[in-house]
Amino acid sequence: MPASVEAVLAFLLAAVLALLLVPVTDRVARRIGAIDVPDDQRSLHAAPTPRLGGLAIFAAVLTAALVWLPWDAETRAILAGAALITVVGMLDDVYELGAAPKLLGQTVAVIVPVSAGVTVDSFTVPFLGQLNPGSVDLLSLPGGGAIDLGDVGTTVGIVAMINVINLIDGVDGLAAGVCVISGVALAVIALSLERNSAGVLAALTAGAALGFLRHGFPPASTFMGDTGSNLLGFLLGVVAVQGALKTNAVIALFLPLIVLTVPILDTGFVVAKRLKYGRPVYKADRWHFHHRMENIGFSQRRTLAYLYGWTFVMAALALALRFVPYSDNHGHFDVLWSAVVATFGLLALAASVYLVYVLEILKLRRFSRIDPETGEFEALLPADKTPSG
Repeated sequence: MPASVEAVLAFLLAAVLALLLVPVTDRVARRIGAIDVPDDQRSLHAAPTPRLGGLAIFAAVLTAALVWLPWDAETRAILAGAALITVVGMLDDVYELGAAPKLLGQTVAVIVPVSAGVTVDSFTVPFLGQLNPGSVDLLSLPGGGAIDLGDVGTTVGIVAMINVINLIDGVDGLAAGVCVISGVALAVIALSLERNSAGVLAALTAGAALGFLRHGFPPASTFMGDTGSNLLGFLLGVVAVQGALKTNAVIALFLPLIVLTVPILDTGFVVAKRLKYGRPVYKADRWHFHHRMENIGFSQRRTLAYLYGWTFVMAALALALRFVPYSDNHGHFDVLWSAVVATFGLLALAASVYLVYVLEILKLRRFSRIDPETGEFEALLPADKTPSG
């Protein structure tokens, strides 16, 4: 059976299973007290909501993977890591773990697949050629083993992706929807690069996220919690490594970054703000894109429309770079096809500039002021003047 057909079937199976299992996880959450009670300072929901929907995502991913992925060492390690990260997320949803235990748990979960070969041994960078971080040993171990740069870099990258998806999960349906769009795009890219296992894994990840989204779309009846957001970030990170970064294609290095631009930018912006105001990077606030949209009067559904659209445009750019034959890979460019790619690039740039303007990320100081504690804007008149009368 062609890998593309397997990917579609895996997507459908995971979607149906997640859709059917979410009500079961709701009952579990209510029984053990894993309920998200609204916080006046940060929450965008009004009623206490169960937050173990991620268990349904995990069950859907596990079942679809057992059916459609090859039962080799990498698959076993990926699923073991997925189980560990799900446990870490569930413990956080129930007991609210501190930042250090969560980071430790995430790192241990990621080390499992990395140690089984889900790692970047080499990649190609424009103008620099092929780089081989996996050939650089950072630490020699007793018995002749070693920890190399490739393993460390891969571990850091996947842990970062876990937290990127976790941090955008602050409005109903945002993380799930972004993961559906990103997962489908990464599945298409991986399959085109003949990374079939990664393509199927990306597809079933997107399917599980879509099945949950039926319950998580605003007004959400349930949340995926850290159980789900950590798992989805883990799986997308693994897919990026397996499906693109492990290839020698020059453009493949950038495709996952383009697909995941929106959550990466959101996290980068928030972390930069926290550092600027001397706040711990793990302390929650209202500086995320979705909070800023709420501050300027957007409904949750309008917020999703804008951020889904932005994600879709960036995914379309990544697919255009992969499939449009604008170059023969020897430095010769086709004018017409290059213009097509440039059009996609301009659309992505226009969408990004527009969203930055709408979100007021670069709003001039003389016209606005931000409260470093809440992240909310206080509008000012030119030259900070107040109206007369």
